Formats: sequence, C-alpha cells, structure tokens
Amino acid sequence: MTVLLQLGDGWHVNDIPRRAVTRTAKLASLPLGLAGRTALGIGKRTIGRPAEAVALEVQRRTADQLFAVLGELKGGAMKVGQLLSIFEAGLPEDVAGPFRASLVRLQEAAPPMPAATAHRVLAANLGDDWHAMFAEFDDRPAAAASIGQVHKAVWHDGRTVAVKVQYPGAADALMSDFAQISRFSRLLTPLFPGIEVKPVIADLRGRLERELDYADEARVQTAFHDAYADDPDFVVPAVVAQSGDVLVTEWLDGTPLADVIADGPQDRRDRAGLLLFRFLLSGPARCELIHIDPHPGNFRLLDDGRLGVLDFGGAARVPADLQWSIGRVLRIGTLGDPADIVEALRAEGFLAPDAQVDPDEVADLVAPHAAPFAVERFRYSREWLREQTARGIGLASDLRPGALARQLRLPPQYLAVSRALSGCGGVLCQLEAEGPFRAEAEHWLPGFTPETQPTP
Repeated sequence: MTVLLQLGDGWHVNDIPRRAVTRTAKLASLPLGLAGRTALGIGKRTIGRPAEAVALEVQRRTADQLFAVLGELKGGAMKVGQLLSIFEAGLPEDVAGPFRASLVRLQEAAPPMPAATAHRVLAANLGDDWHAMFAEFDDRPAAAASIGQVHKAVWHDGRTVAVKVQYPGAADALMSDFAQISRFSRLLTPLFPGIEVKPVIADLRGRLERELDYADEARVQTAFHDAYADDPDFVVPAVVAQSGDVLVTEWLDGTPLADVIADGPQDRRDRAGLLLFRFLLSGPARCELIHIDPHPGNFRLLDDGRLGVLDFGGAARVPADLQWSIGRVLRIGTLGDPADIVEALRAEGFLAPDAQVDPDEVADLVAPHAAPFAVERFRYSREWLREQTARGIGLASDLRPGALARQLRLPPQYLAVSRALSGCGGVLCQLEAEGPFRAEAEHWLPGFTPETQPTP
C-alpha cells in the first residue's frame, strides 16, 4: 500500500515502503524468469548436458535476477535477502560475489525516516512530552533497516540508549512482500538446493509478525538479559522502555561481526565464531529460547572479548524435550554406521517409516554435514560449505522416483532451530572460524552423547 505521511503543512509519499504496484511488478518478474530458466535447464539436460552442470547454470542465472530485484526493494524483500545471505558462503564465488555486493547496496540504501516523522512516531507511542525522557536525542539515525531505524540517545538517568522506531506502514508493506514471495518460493530451490525454501519463508513470515511486535521483543530480550547477566562471554543490553512501535534499550558498542568477517585477524574470527555458536546452543538451556537470526549485523565483538547480541524479535522457544531432540539430531551424522544413521533419522521423523533408502547413500549425505561435531576441533570454511552445497545440487538434480531427495523431510518442530543452526554455520564459514565445536554440543545439548541419552 502507499503510505502517506503528513510532514509540515503537506502530504508526502513515504519512500518506505515503495508504491505497491511497482513492488508487485518487480517481485512478479521473478517467477517468470525462474520458470523460464528451469524449462531451459530441462531442455539442455535432455540433449546430453550433465545434470549437475545444468543445475549450476540455473543457479547462477537465478541468482543474477533474484539479487538484482531484492537489491532494489526494502521491506520483506530485504528480510528474505538477509535470510538467504547467511548461505552465500556455500555458493560459487561468481554467484556469491554479486550477492554480497547487492546486499551491501541494499542495506546502505535504506532511506531514513525524516526527523519530523520519527518525532511523530515517538509522540504517538511515548506521549507528547517524550523529549523529557531523554537528556539528549540524535535526530540522525544510527542505523536504518527494513522495518525501522535506530537513534542514539541519552536517557534521563544518563545511560546511553538505542531507540528503535518502527516505520509507519511497515507491517502492511512486509506482509504484502511475503504474500508475493511465498507464491513462487518453490522456484528458489535451484538457487539453494537442499533447503526447503517454502517452509523457511513461511516460518520467516510468522517470525516477522512477532518482530513487528516490540512488546514481545522486549519480553524476550529481558529474558535473555536476565539469563546472561554478568556473563563473562556475552552482553545482552537491558530493555529501558517500550511502548507500541518504540523500543528503548541500552546502547552497545563494539566491532560489528561483518567487520570481523571482512578483515579481522584469525584469532578474533575464531573467538567470534566460538562465542556465536556457544550463544545459540546455550540459550535453550539457560532460558528455553534460541536466537534464530544469526545475521552478522546482530552481533558485536567487544574490546574485552565478549560477544554483544542485538535484535531479539525473532527468538523461538525451545522446551526441554526439544533440547533433547536437538542433541540427538546433531549426533546422528557422527554415529558412523549407516544402518544406525538411518534408524536415528526415522526415529526423529526425518525419514518416513516406510521410506526405502540405501543406508550407505544416506550416510554419504548426512555424515559430511556432521563433520564439525565428529572431531575435537573443526575449521569452518567457504570451501567446506561449497562442497556441501554442491552435494545438495547433485541430490536435488536427481529425478528418479525413489531418489533420496524425495525421501528426506524436515519435521516442523525443528524448523526454527534448523534455521538458527544453519544460519550460524553460514556465518562461521564466512568467518573461517576454527574451534572445539563438538565440546560445545556435548556441554549444552542433552542427548548429544550416549551417556546423556534418556533411558527407555
């Protein structure tokens, strides 16, 4: 929808979100291009080109158009782009390079709300005397994103704070984008084989509806803050105030994880990677919650070595029984015996009870993904992730009726956790981080080691 904001004496069209007709037309161009490339790929396959080579070509051409369109839009399109960005380390470099450049342009181009509009939102949610709550308030946004922007300020008690202000009309724009994107989500499979895009986007939409709810975000952030108070490894800013579309939290300095990825020394990469992994795995044990948006923009590496964590709008609840399940799932690929791997996958619902599969083929697929948990120390790398992605491309290109790709499935209870862990893995590969990741799984996840398996 077109959002009109009253600025001064006149009405002006806000640039966030853009005109609905223009956005819809751009998004609608994606399925047509994707369908055409898929048909072309099938045609080339029938005249003798190798299936994997055809799949790579479809992937490359799909990426070119997808990133070009997402790079011109904000709102839900930007959120999908950020979600997919965590997997860029697994793409061929000639695909991943333009993707990274597109996302940088996308994030840097997010236009800020005019100061008068931000003041109007603050007055509507904090009251006409909102100025009295702050000793200082910087009208220049410190950050602008898809659904709102952050201003740096000083609270009346002297604390430096971050004031998150939601764009007027952001909810309508986001839901409109997701309605469009969900219609062709299945056609994104050639780009990220091995990832069930449709349920991921559906889950992201549900999470985003919660992310629009700053009251819910404040409750979740407070739970994390309390659970990690005075922790030697992590800092979660305290919530200072919340009302409607405004959220005030303590300000957090530090080096953005994106900067560590870009040019950080190896020891800082290793430190940041280990702490990111530890934070995601420890959350369920400490407060029955998991941070499911491990985008580099949500983390800061502080000068004292601690990891600062931001943005709790997308956290998911992980009760005790699911914690046991996660431990068992991460352990599956380390079992070694193919028959045991198949049996464990059936028990956790990743294979249908009547699915007929070759245990050796299953082990060949699953075991490499469990490599970080099968050894004492593991080095995540772009090369390793590309190998797993290429393996997924080969799996996805297999059109046989009984192909393994058609037998595997992701049970819905694992969706949020899978998104968090796969996203974390993508960031660890961007960091090229090395560390004792198996020991972290053993420490934080009941069910990972045989000694902690529940008795029948």
